[in-house]
Amino acid sequence: MSGHRAGLRGRTRSHGIRPSRPTRLTAVPLATVLTVPVLTAVLVAGPVLLPPPGGSWTESGASGAPGAASWSALPAASADEWRDRQYWLDEYGFRDAWGTSQGEGVTVAVIDTGIDADHPDLRGQVVGGIDVSGAGNDSGTEPVGEMAEHGTLVASVLAGRGNNDAALRRAEEERRSAKATPTPSTLPSGETTPSPSPSVTSSTPTPDEATGAWPDGIVGVAPRAELLSISVHLGASNPGGPSPEDQIAEAVTWAVDHGADVINMSLGSTRQDWPESWDRAFLHAEQNDVVVVAAAGNRASGTLTAGAPATIPGVLTVAGLNPDGTASWDSSTEGISIGVAAPADPLVGAVPGGDRKEWAGTSGAAPLVAGLAALIRSEYPEMPAHQVIHRILATAEDAGVPGEDPVYGHGIIDAAAAVSADVGAVDRNPMDTIADWIRVHRRAEPSGAPTPTASPSGEPAEPTSAPDPLSTELPQATTPADPAPGLQPALVIGTGLVVAGLAGTAVVLYLRQRRSPER
Repeated sequence: MSGHRAGLRGRTRSHGIRPSRPTRLTAVPLATVLTVPVLTAVLVAGPVLLPPPGGSWTESGASGAPGAASWSALPAASADEWRDRQYWLDEYGFRDAWGTSQGEGVTVAVIDTGIDADHPDLRGQVVGGIDVSGAGNDSGTEPVGEMAEHGTLVASVLAGRGNNDAALRRAEEERRSAKATPTPSTLPSGETTPSPSPSVTSSTPTPDEATGAWPDGIVGVAPRAELLSISVHLGASNPGGPSPEDQIAEAVTWAVDHGADVINMSLGSTRQDWPESWDRAFLHAEQNDVVVVAAAGNRASGTLTAGAPATIPGVLTVAGLNPDGTASWDSSTEGISIGVAAPADPLVGAVPGGDRKEWAGTSGAAPLVAGLAALIRSEYPEMPAHQVIHRILATAEDAGVPGEDPVYGHGIIDAAAAVSADVGAVDRNPMDTIADWIRVHRRAEPSGAPTPTASPSGEPAEPTSAPDPLSTELPQATTPADPAPGLQPALVIGTGLVVAGLAGTAVVLYLRQRRSPER
């Protein structure tokens, strides 16, 4: 492991100790959980809505649902103050990695609520997109759904370029000040004349030569990567649109067909299995050598164990960390499908309309890892997806119990090492493969559904069935006990209640138990 994190922030780690549990789970605002039929799809955002630096929020039931979050009117921080809060750039090796790679030449698809491509920190970063929900615009750049800001937050920490708006304003103010109070100079005749006003461009900042990033605002971990914005709407307020499972299948397929090298999915569900339409989509990604990264989920949102797509073989699932580098209770979860852990609480990111916000959750941890995959793919353009994933896992700092565990996975990301270390080759994805899973498990299903087979074009045949719908009855909320290692029933918080999800079966994650290659 590189030494870039030594001594930073007084970080300490307790190996072999489970994440400490607060006295109670923090209530999550209704808008952070999107309940839908069949799959209870959840945008894996922060467990609580956090204020901007210097801000505050209150809980009030006056507007309806108990615990609804409201923002107090406080001055916003300047763009460069937000940049100063991106501790993960130094502490997890990203600045060191930028000396080798900044993600140039790599395209990352963000399957989320849509990206505000006009945000100052994201100008020029979105090169394509689509809306698959029926609620957004054709380019996928109109944020949709109950958490419309979610996709922009995700995109900014992944591939933001920052901005120079504040610096331009400072330069203009300096120019005006100098013009208003000129310094006289003496001519040979004894007359005086004002000295020329300084040029605006003389003090105007330019992008950083190494990263192409501007000095203010949010900079992503892969600032030279390009983004595809694929907007999905997973909430109940989109009754005329496609089902969530159909949106996800179409989104993944579209991303692959339009050149994505990496796909980020900061969303999840309350069940460990998935519809057969996802078999085809994720197999398509696997067959086309695309790295797929997914958020594990957050306990404070009711997710006590990772759900699909984080449980799909081949997907790199990301858990969340506290500021001290230990596993977060609120902003993470656990499960044998977790591959690696990254910062989740607190984070800062861009929101539609040009503003920024502090937030938390594995929704933010996942794009940090997706950005890391982009750095690797940029530095090693011929490297296959399974080897990219292996590099991230093999260079991670071990944490928790020795070796792989359901809290940290293979450990905590080290971006500098992942990009530059000498890592041996492997011949298969350490997170297993969806192709093997389909061959073994879909054929074994008693329903008689045919096993997906390749068409002449190399794509699997259209699936013929979907899982039974998840019950939407809402029992009274209870405080869940500290989960034991391994699989646990999934929970989701909605309308202030906790919904018991379906327990994952061992057969769903069977192949994941065989994914520990030598490092």
